[in-house]
Amino acid sequence: MDLRLLRAFVTVARLRTFGAAADELATSQPALTKQIQVLERRLGSVLFVRGRHGARLTPEGELLLPDALQLLERSEAFERRAAQVAAGVEGSLAIGFGLSGIELAPRAVALFRSRWPRVSVSLEDMSSAEQCERLQAGGLQIGFVRLPVPAGLEQLRLRKDRLALALPIDQSVPRDLARWLDGRPLVRLTPDRGPGLTAQINGLYAELGCHPQVLQEAGDLQTMLALTAAGAGPSVVPLSAERIAPGEVRLVPLPGRAATWWIGAAWSTRTPLTERFLQAAAEVARTT
Repeated sequence: MDLRLLRAFVTVARLRTFGAAADELATSQPALTKQIQVLERRLGSVLFVRGRHGARLTPEGELLLPDALQLLERSEAFERRAAQVAAGVEGSLAIGFGLSGIELAPRAVALFRSRWPRVSVSLEDMSSAEQCERLQAGGLQIGFVRLPVPAGLEQLRLRKDRLALALPIDQSVPRDLARWLDGRPLVRLTPDRGPGLTAQINGLYAELGCHPQVLQEAGDLQTMLALTAAGAGPSVVPLSAERIAPGEVRLVPLPGRAATWWIGAAWSTRTPLTERFLQAAAEVARTT
């Protein structure tokens, strides 16, 4: 249905004269008459009876007027909402985060939601590699990933992270960490769960010239830290995990150039929504 014809119909019905309706619609009276005739042919009903006192709705016109008003109201509501979506006031965002973003991502979401409550935000835990694949495929809008990102994605540096040795709080810190780690059984993250972190740790071991053994594998950082707290064995984790570490665990930063890396936000398509979320993420990174 042509909304222009419906608008002509309801305007004539409200003003009850073709002349006044033509003036309001900024058209000529003959053009408006033609529009009403086109609409009547499409509907198969006469909508107005014209006389000396203007235009009066026919019974058919009386029945159809509420529907025409509803269609126009819905059209205007759609246009208003589309403008809100285009401006980034409404919409939805799918956000991914990895191990390094376990603290940063939820804080960024909380700050963003406090400012833009009409935007729906989903947050999903996955590796940096999976996030980059989902970003390129359009399944995510933003990811908190290990940098750098593959070609085709944009990135924003947020903060540096560092590998740390997790020990029970009552255990003394070894003086020569590299020598102490060599051959020592450690709790480690399952490689498939964190391929980027695993590669980072292996790179550091190569730089330090040590070869720790695997005591036990865990599927997430919380379990690793809980095992360390319980005395099962030490583990190597991101220093940012100190915010989720139990009180019975201390984190000791590890030496070496391979111990540090950048984490940041990545995206494929820049929109008003992603812009606003990136601003929130950058603000959180600066203040935490």
